[in-house]
This record gives sequence, structure tokens and C-alpha cells, in this order.
Amino acid sequence: MTDLIDDLQWRGLIRQHTDLDKLRETLNSGPVTFYCGFDPTAPSLHHGHLVQLILMRHLQLAGHRPLALVGGATGLIGDPRMSGERTLQPREVVEGWVEHLKDQISNFLDFEGDNPARMVNNLEWTSELSAIDLLRDLGKFFRLGTMLSKDAVARRLNSKEGISYTEFSYQILQANDFLQLYRRYGCTLETGGDDQWGNLVGGMDLIHKVENVDVSVMTTPLITKADGTKFGKSEGGAIWLNPDMLSPYAFYQFWLNVDDADVVRFLKVFTFLDRAEIERLEEESLNAPHKREAQKALAAEVTKLVHGEEVLDRVLAATAALWGSGDLREVDAKTLASATAELPTGEVVFGEATIVDALVAAGLEKGKRAARTTVASGGAYLNNERVEDENQVVSESDALADGTVLIRKGRRNLAVVRPA
Repeated sequence: MTDLIDDLQWRGLIRQHTDLDKLRETLNSGPVTFYCGFDPTAPSLHHGHLVQLILMRHLQLAGHRPLALVGGATGLIGDPRMSGERTLQPREVVEGWVEHLKDQISNFLDFEGDNPARMVNNLEWTSELSAIDLLRDLGKFFRLGTMLSKDAVARRLNSKEGISYTEFSYQILQANDFLQLYRRYGCTLETGGDDQWGNLVGGMDLIHKVENVDVSVMTTPLITKADGTKFGKSEGGAIWLNPDMLSPYAFYQFWLNVDDADVVRFLKVFTFLDRAEIERLEEESLNAPHKREAQKALAAEVTKLVHGEEVLDRVLAATAALWGSGDLREVDAKTLASATAELPTGEVVFGEATIVDALVAAGLEKGKRAARTTVASGGAYLNNERVEDENQVVSESDALADGTVLIRKGRRNLAVVRPA
């Protein structure tokens, strides 16, 4: 059996850590209770959080006990960003986001069995903390110089907007989370993104000072592309895990379009495929990059992980149907609308407009003469069926589940028309 730490390092899931040899020994000696925190700063997690959830799943599969902390308290404060003060959200908004995040996290961890995960909310203990308790029982263990040296704090102090005492105090609350979880559940390991290193160490130091116990922390790297730029923006913004904020079809397409230079690294980080399969896909990517087998595997695995196998099947069916190798009539309205959302769109009167009118209305041809030439040469398609008669009418019966008709010119130029 592969050593857990070795496998995590091979996958690129470990960036910074405390004594790694000691952590390796501890993880190999028996079940360890660990935690990772997620603040409700939006109604959904995104692909950056996905790295943490995958790490937690690896640890749980190895027999360790996860604590998934949703920051009902820290979400009301906000971790200091590198620039700009966070806008404080109303309490009821944060409460709603807490529930959304709990639902998402629960899909990645097993809450039954011998080492079940547990969901915790730091509002439980933070709401009981008075100002005097904060200053006497926690504040006295923090040195101002150390707090000021944190990257985000130091950068904000040197900026025009500065930093509020509210955000400056965040690191004390997060450190207290680790202390409380150690006391309540015997938690001895905290994981998080690399930008959280200072906060993680703060909690570790607090436990050492208060309880005279050594615990461990470990971070995952911030995922970047091969050229060093930030990874994870779609045309609509962040790569959200909530299907209502980013459709499963768009989510799948995002991963499908990963660059060759990044795909193998992302297969290691974002999937649970074993080493042999990833190495096979790496070889395939080198020998036949045009087939994009590695990208297809990545997109399928991550979409299945986040949205489930049934949704993945619908996405694959829509993808195939869109390009002529599947039945468009079997694609549901929501998936079809998402699949065609970025395509050129025109409006025609169903029952009156011809294929020539549709080609022009959708912007696939500039004029009717050119459109007629396309039909005559066999390059016009209506719902993936070749149209040979330039007078063929686009009828209501041609409408797909979402009310549109798919128009194609040649092999690659797609558009849709809607009823005027």
C-alpha cells in the first residue's frame, strides 16, 4: 500500500507543513482527527475549496477522521484579503450561506462508518465568547509583532485603505477554532490552502502555549497554470460548485479546455485516478495530444465528483448531441440551454422562415445568396440533419426541449434560432 504522505506529495497536494516525518509517523500509527475550515463568504464553494475537500477525502479514505468546519462566526468577520476591506454581510445572509456550504461539503465526505466525518460550526463556541474572555483567555497569547507580520496584514497596513481591527482580529478567532476542536474532539491536524499558513501556525502555537501539546498543520499549494498565472476563472467568473451558479455543462467544458501543459498535474490534484491510470493518460497526451484523452478524463472525473454520475451522463449526452453524434431530442431543456448559451442566437418566425432565413438570422451567413450557396453545397444543418432544400421551413415541430432550433454551417459553426 502506498504511503499516504508519499501519495499526497506525488499528487502535489502538500505545500507547507510542520515536521513531515513526525506527521507521517502519526498518520501511519492510527486514526487522526483533523479539520479544515470553510468560511461562508459566498453562497457556494469554488474550485479552490475543491482542493481542500479532495485532500480531506484522501485522508478519510486512509482511515482518518475529518471535521468539516463551516465558519458561521468567522464568516461574519472575514479573513483579511490582500487588498480591500470585505463587505460585512447581514447575519441572516451568512446563516443561509452556512447551510449551502454544509450541503455541498456533505457530498464529498462519508458521515457514517468507522471514521465518520463531523460537521461543526465555530459560531457554537465563538458566540459564547465575551470581549473580556477574548482579551484575557486568548489575546494574551498573541504577540503584536507576529500578527503584524502576516502577509495580508502587512500588505494592507502599507496600502491606502489600511485594515480594520475587525479583520485584524480574524487570526485570533481561527486559532481558537483549532484549540476548541482539540479540546472537544482531540483534533491534532489542521489543513488549508497555502494562503492560510500564518493562520494555521497561529492555531498550532496557541495549542502549544495553552495545552503544552504539539499538533500539526499542512497546506495545499495555490493552483496555478504552467505559465504561473492564476487558474480558475470562467467567462462568468469563479468556477462555482453550485450548479445554479455555474451549469454542469459549463463546468465540464472548463475542465475539458485545460491546456496540455497543465492537464496531468490537474489529474493528480483534482481526481482520485490511480497512478497507473494517470501515467497512461500522460503518455496518451504526449503521443496523441489531438485526441485530448487526458482532458476528457479530467473533465469527466471532476464533473462526476462534484455533480454526480447522472448529471455527467446528461452533460456527455448534450456534448455528443451538439456535434451530431447523439440525439438532440433526448437532451433536457436546462442542459441544452446551458450548452448553447454562448452560441450566436437569432430570431425567426417558426412556420414561415426558411433554413436560408435562419442561417442569416443566426449570423452564420451575411446574406441570403451566401446562405443558398451553403445549402446547395450540403453545408447547412437543422438539428444536425443536413438540409438540401433552400425552401425548407423551420417549424414549431423542429423546436428542441428549450424551445430553440440548432443551426449548423459546415462541421464547426453552430448557432441557435428562437421564435420571434
